Amino acid sequence: SLLQDAPEETMSDLLNFLLLKYRMKEPITKEEMLNGVLKNYEDQFPAILSRVSKCLELVYGIEVKEVDPAGHAYSLSICLGLTYDGMQSDDQSMPKTGLLISILGLIFMEGNCTSEESMWEALSMLGVCPGSEHSIYGEPRKLITEDWVQENYLEYRQVPDSDPARYEFLWGPRAHAETTKMKVLEYLGKFNITVPSLFPYLYEEALRDEEERAQARIATLNGTSVMASTSSRATP
Repeated sequence: SLLQDAPEETMSDLLNFLLLKYRMKEPITKEEMLNGVLKNYEDQFPAILSRVSKCLELVYGIEVKEVDPAGHAYSLSICLGLTYDGMQSDDQSMPKTGLLISILGLIFMEGNCTSEESMWEALSMLGVCPGSEHSIYGEPRKLITEDWVQENYLEYRQVPDSDPARYEFLWGPRAHAETTKMKVLEYLGKFNITVPSLFPYLYEEALRDEEERAQARIATLNGTSVMASTSSRATP
């Protein structure tokens, strides 16, 4: 729906062109986009690129950044500081980070832990259902409960004392290391993917998380300085 106000075929062509550039790990210029896809839409270039960029970010978790304003050069990178896009080695594989960020956001909004039932109910609204092949994300159950768990982005554990067994999701250690609650909240807010009444509470929690991270970094730096100073005094 983000692309509905522009020529559909042109928007789709640009989206695929940018995905190809991402797979090839190549930057891209305005000139390449105009010559390759948007020959007849130079006047609409900013609006079309903006809409396609939002689609790339929301669906695929890929961010388009202008890195050279003078040369109109752009880079394509994974959103929020994450380093794994879930792509396979074949040329037809798609980045899957957008789905991962949505799940991290859901976990955050539900008190840093969400039941498997709640997660699948939410994802079904996006057409992502367990056991059903998705055109972008593939078979989501394996991706979510195995691949991203093995990559340490998600923790998938049995609810204590549940009988029959029920399972829940939390952020994994790699998610905590690579991104923050504030970055995820800003991402969700950009696309209005949050409950307005929850936003102040979520923002306060994200802010506390930022402060705790800052204090931990300061403590680490202080500890390193003390060790260096002690080592220096001990050296003859």
